[in-house]
Amino acid sequence: MTVGGVPGAGHARGRRVLVARLDSFGDVLVAGPAVRAVAARADHVTLLCGPQGAPAGALLPGVDSLRVWAAPWVTETVRPLDDDVLAEFRALIAEERPDEAVVLTSFHQSPLPLAMLLRLAGVPRVSGASVDHPGSLLDVRLRPGEDLPEDIPEPERALRIAAAAGWTLPEDDDGLLRVRLGEGVVVPEAVAALDRYVVVHPGASVEARSWPPSSHRALVDAYARLGVPVVVTGSPGERDLTAAVAGSTGIDLGGRTSLAELAAVLAGAEVVVVGNTGPAHLAAAVGARIISLFSPVVPAVKWAPYAAHVELLGDQEAPCRLSRARDCPVTGHPCLAGVGVDDVLAAHERLIGCALRTKQASLRTPPDADR
Repeated sequence: MTVGGVPGAGHARGRRVLVARLDSFGDVLVAGPAVRAVAARADHVTLLCGPQGAPAGALLPGVDSLRVWAAPWVTETVRPLDDDVLAEFRALIAEERPDEAVVLTSFHQSPLPLAMLLRLAGVPRVSGASVDHPGSLLDVRLRPGEDLPEDIPEPERALRIAAAAGWTLPEDDDGLLRVRLGEGVVVPEAVAALDRYVVVHPGASVEARSWPPSSHRALVDAYARLGVPVVVTGSPGERDLTAAVAGSTGIDLGGRTSLAELAAVLAGAEVVVVGNTGPAHLAAAVGARIISLFSPVVPAVKWAPYAAHVELLGDQEAPCRLSRARDCPVTGHPCLAGVGVDDVLAAHERLIGCALRTKQASLRTPPDADR
């Protein structure tokens, strides 16, 4: 077993590599730079995702084949571990024929369950980051808190795991998040007609990470008074929420876009207002300016949008800090309820470098008005 270092440096092309990230949409998006690092010199990259993360995997550059497998130890799948599950996994590995696997995990996850199944399926080389001693399960091991820092952004963590296995980004790759949208992706007509718009994404996967719907609605009203169009986005399951937030002044796209179309909408926005949820990472991947309404139930240093232009709002020292709570454990939800509409508008102005009304006036002034 190799601990740290770059044992795989000098990999010859022709290798088939499986990169695994088994959890959610956002988790897979932040693994994108590590996938590109492997793809830079491997002949074939298989990305192994769970059902929640697979739609993100389909957008990542560098993926040659995308395989979906619901791991029994991942919260969102919760399936029994039985002979059928093992047979399904063995068949998947037999079809993909990887020479090695790179298991990407967050700080609170272990690569060892998957490493054991990879070993049983005959994968000869497995790399990952593990607090627990892996025995014969890992050939390349990083030790969180020792040779793998705990307080780094998730994309950088994934890159370090890949680098330990010998896969590094080319010099011309900036290591930021990125997606490929494919040909013919267009934004909805109602959005395409706008010269300028803000995206407000009110949903989140868990209640503890959500700015109150009433605050989102008040924000949409405030933008309307400023003459700034607002596009409200969300998943099909969030249509009631997006309709309530959009009201009569916003453009409601809840459940009305594919992920590629959502990415295009986010890319065209002047600013994206979003909580700690998958679309925040999608906004980062298309280079959007982001106002991040971030609850500290997980650390912002790891999970804030990994992008060049981000304004982080929310009390990061609130009592819920690092609790990983799904339902708010503190009465009144102070970490985010304390963020006001004016705070968001001020963050918007910082991101664009001028007052919102000044920006609107400049858009309405013909280019030759002062000639």
